[in-house]
Amino acid sequence: MRKWIPLLIVAAALLASIVVYQDLPERMPTHWNLSGEPDDWSPRAWGALMGPFMIAVVWGLMRWLPTIDPRRDNYAKFAGTFEGIMLAVMMFMLLLHGLTIRAALGYPVAMERVVPLGVGILFIVIGNLLPRARPNWFVGIRTPWTLSSDRVWEKTHRVGGRLFVLGGILIALSTFLGASWSTGVLIAVVVVCSLGAVIYSYMEWRREKVAMPARAGPPQGG
Repeated sequence: MRKWIPLLIVAAALLASIVVYQDLPERMPTHWNLSGEPDDWSPRAWGALMGPFMIAVVWGLMRWLPTIDPRRDNYAKFAGTFEGIMLAVMMFMLLLHGLTIRAALGYPVAMERVVPLGVGILFIVIGNLLPRARPNWFVGIRTPWTLSSDRVWEKTHRVGGRLFVLGGILIALSTFLGASWSTGVLIAVVVVCSLGAVIYSYMEWRREKVAMPARAGPPQGG
């Protein structure tokens, strides 16, 4: 059943657009600023189909990338985690599509609150899944140091997962403090999670390099 969930998500987005298509305005809002005010509009056809199209593209891309990954064999070791990350991203995109349709129909939508809340939940879900990811070139925290050492990959994803979960909680809670707070917290969390993971992976790689001669032991005399 699980393999059909991505198709159901794409179908749900497309069905939502088809059902309300005749009620949508000729030009509909498709982008909002940080204050939750629409600042870009698109023709009805593109506005209605953009969501399903982008969700389908993400689905296809995440199916295709493992086939060209030099470490493709590792995907079998975290197949459930990979599926979970893909579904979380697709569900978030479905939420955005639903909000876009609702706003275009004239219903009030607090984008400045709902979107950051969705981002926070997405961070929490991905943070819980990250420690189970195995080394690959496309999914996870990919730095020169995690890609060069499986041990560094494992430790970085364990710490990075905790950062993502904590950051997601902070983002979700900030939505109750107003748009300016949620925007600031969102930016801060992204910066801290990104820099924190990069710095930690480098430090672990350095520790590994320093420890290698010690583990190898002193050279044997003649």
